Amino acid sequence: MADKIRASILDDHQSIVDGYRFRLGNSQRVQIVATMSYGEELESILEKNPTDVLLLDINVPTSEQNPNPYPILYEISSLLQRHPDLTILVISMHAERGMIRAGMEAGASGYILKDDQSTLQDLENVVISVSNGGIHLSRQAHDAILRRNPAGEESLLSQRQREALSLCLSYPNSSTADLAKKMSISHSTVRNLLSGSYIKLGVRNRIAAVAKARQMGLISPEPATVPVSRKS
Repeated sequence: MADKIRASILDDHQSIVDGYRFRLGNSQRVQIVATMSYGEELESILEKNPTDVLLLDINVPTSEQNPNPYPILYEISSLLQRHPDLTILVISMHAERGMIRAGMEAGASGYILKDDQSTLQDLENVVISVSNGGIHLSRQAHDAILRRNPAGEESLLSQRQREALSLCLSYPNSSTADLAKKMSISHSTVRNLLSGSYIKLGVRNRIAAVAKARQMGLISPEPATVPVSRKS
């Protein structure tokens, strides 16, 4: 029999993780090799647990000490550069058109909504499909991408500007030099990315840019209130 597809899960709600375990626990084709609740656990977990498919929530805390959202839009493309054989499947409650497009443009192989019960019931086959090079979108996510947006808000910022602002959200005390190091680009390039985003968003500083981009759904969305318990 062929080797099982190795799946890891990043989601900070234990009930959601338990649901994935229920769907995949008895699979003959997919094996869950790791789960994590915080974004900063991701790299070390992937190093210790080689992974074929990463099930990724779009809005998780950065670390136990840092509750700000992990910069998923930056990390998707960064992870795929560091782990070229990795496939990323986003599973999220957020159906904003801009977030879906940004996740897919960053390199995700699918975007499933957490209320898409029919797709989640077939999660094993979805994981197998994306692992084999397929793309999978929930119907609502697919329709959102195709729907015209006269305002063109999701194209207001470039992908790289979104990545920079998502890092600013996750690490609000970081200097421009710190951000440049994280993005492996020059200090001046980061400065230009941020100043360009300020102009496009009509704001004057980093805090205002992050707040407006988040409000517009251009980077990590505002947290939704859902009746699920966090991992203890």
